[in-house]
Amino acid sequence: MAEAAKVVAITGASSGIGEATARRLAADGHRVFLGARRTDRLEALAREITIAGGIAAFRRLDVTDAADVNGFVSAARERYGRLDVMVNNAGVMPLSPLHALRVDEWDRTIDVNVRGVLHGIATALPVMRAQGGGQFVNIASVGAYEVSPTAAVYCAAKFAVRAISEGLRQESPDGSIRVTLVSPGVTESELADGISDPAAREAMKTYRAVALPAAAIAEAIAYAVSQPAQVDVNEIVVRPTASAQ
Repeated sequence: MAEAAKVVAITGASSGIGEATARRLAADGHRVFLGARRTDRLEALAREITIAGGIAAFRRLDVTDAADVNGFVSAARERYGRLDVMVNNAGVMPLSPLHALRVDEWDRTIDVNVRGVLHGIATALPVMRAQGGGQFVNIASVGAYEVSPTAAVYCAAKFAVRAISEGLRQESPDGSIRVTLVSPGVTESELADGISDPAAREAMKTYRAVALPAAAIAEAIAYAVSQPAQVDVNEIVVRPTASAQ
């Protein structure tokens, strides 16, 4: 195990950026604790990491349930004794124009993308403060900086994650709590699979013609996590070189 090995909890770890991050950080010698709703995928991922020589465990997780997030963090601490990094990665992207009035999808976006992050902070922050330090890595999007048609609610949620992250950083002036916002451009993932609006789904096919591998975002997260205690990497935006957005 690496000398600077940390305990890292990752939400939304069953696929995409979460899965790639788990693999990358485990390869660096960190102990990873994986959370998502699809436990079959988590089990397979944890097994593969272990076979490769890493340390991984998992627990089913619904980030919209504050009690479940609390149980997830508690399980990570019981397993490894502490929690050094919380990667708030779980997210959904059900795009549609506002006039489609898909209120249930708006609610789901806010519940997962905003409340999920807040639940992670509410549970992990007291743990980190009691330990004397820790780090949050919150996954936003280029949508945290710009708004696109059909993405108003999604972008609003990511703007919120950006604001929450900056507020959390400012509330730790002694630097004991590090906060990193990682904002990917178009990245290979299953997010687009949840788009129910036909026009938005078709537009996304064109938008995603040029996409980063999830491993590129995992690399950015690994960089932020690897910095010495006196260095706080606050914001990282990662885009495909061939993409304007």
